[in-house]
Amino acid sequence: MKRKASFKLRVTRREALYVHDEPDHSLTLTEMEGVPLQYEVGVAGEFVSRRSVNFHDRAQGSGPMQGYAITTYQYGSVFSRFEGKRDAKTKVTSGTWKTYKGTGKLATVKGKGTFSVKAGDTPDEFILAMEGDYEL
Repeated sequence: MKRKASFKLRVTRREALYVHDEPDHSLTLTEMEGVPLQYEVGVAGEFVSRRSVNFHDRAQGSGPMQGYAITTYQYGSVFSRFEGKRDAKTKVTSGTWKTYKGTGKLATVKGKGTFSVKAGDTPDEFILAMEGDYEL
């Protein structure tokens, strides 16, 4: 089944180290929590929480990123891995995601799709839009 969702993400922790091989090259580990903006209740029930941990390798605002997300619902959780790239000109990160584990009513979940992340209205706030196909 095809699904779409969007979340407002907030940075809860960020650690950055500068590489010093070129201007503005950093490695950053970021933890984020999110709440749904657009979400359709499914077999696992109401949304409870979303947490992600991301690793960014950026030089002058562009570069690859990867991470993990845990989304918990009333009757189960889904664990996903994602990777993408940020474009310094548009300030948008886009990429792909894939589930690797589920619990409860989502124990057999399989899914994959695409995502994009753009800046929100305040510093340390971002908007995640995702879509993809799931099967149970």
